[in-house]
Amino acid sequence: MITRNTTVDLLLSRIRTGRVDLQPDFQRQAGIWRATGKSRLIESLLLRIPLPTFYAAEGDDEAWAMVDGIQRLTTIAQFIEPAAIDQAPLRLANLEYLGKEYDGKTFDDLPGRLQTRLRETELIVHLIRRGTPEEVKFNIFARINTGGLPLSRQELRHALIPGKGREILREWAESDVFRSATSYSVRSERMVDREMILRFIAFRLTSPHDYDHDDFDRFLREAMRSLNTLSVAEVERLWAEFVAAMRAAEAIFQQHAFRKRDRAGGSRRMPINKALFEAISVNLAEFDGAGRAFLGERRRKVEKEFVGLMNDVDFQGAISQGTGDPGKVRLRFGLISEIFESVAER
Repeated sequence: MITRNTTVDLLLSRIRTGRVDLQPDFQRQAGIWRATGKSRLIESLLLRIPLPTFYAAEGDDEAWAMVDGIQRLTTIAQFIEPAAIDQAPLRLANLEYLGKEYDGKTFDDLPGRLQTRLRETELIVHLIRRGTPEEVKFNIFARINTGGLPLSRQELRHALIPGKGREILREWAESDVFRSATSYSVRSERMVDREMILRFIAFRLTSPHDYDHDDFDRFLREAMRSLNTLSVAEVERLWAEFVAAMRAAEAIFQQHAFRKRDRAGGSRRMPINKALFEAISVNLAEFDGAGRAFLGERRRKVEKEFVGLMNDVDFQGAISQGTGDPGKVRLRFGLISEIFESVAER
């Protein structure tokens, strides 16, 4: 890792020329930082209050993937050079110290001396050099990822593993079939939806029976890298399996798809469970169309067996804690498979 002392102007130049990757779809739907928060960041710069250090990873093309400080840098760009990130100009609002004199003002409205002050503000960027082993890179960012709104694991994977997989996960997460199967209840701000889909893909590329990783996060990183290398035909095959699994899960479990069930079979709806999502969807993907349709026709029997499974202490543990443990992975996939197979055989 090296430390670069740079200026706002130089970073904006990198953004303009595409040498800083701000991940536009990585902004947690751009709704976490409101106008007041953005304005007060600019106010801090105007008051010469130092900003926290930025962290980035250098790619093979020498572009920087910003990992810590994305919201700050995006805000600065939106205020000074909004066209560089295809955003409407930021107008200052609700400033704490500079008063109403600057409320409603854009960068162009500021006096020249303040414009210069902003552009010449010095920033510190800790840069992980290209060629750094991926495992080391992720460990470093996991250690420094302790800010006010730390990145989720999927956000880190998204930032540090560029490629077509990013777009595939986004498109599938936004698909009607996924959103309907999950009752429109999976929020996208922290990329929870994309991680769920990555889990499905990971266990379609590697059978749960062959899973032997001691690091589930590394397993998902490997899957994301593999996704980047798949052919169009392979992606289309996975997509067809995913669509079929989503439709079947919704038909069988309806509003309770991918959720734990009350052990007494009550109607209270639980939150979506990631471990159940992968176990149910991957098992359904292994059936042919006729088999999935048959399970849908006998959904009451599937539901009865599934509710009964909620009384299995080992199964509860396999979908609740330490879900990346190989034994728990095989257990939950195996028991869900047994339910589907037993109903299909009757």
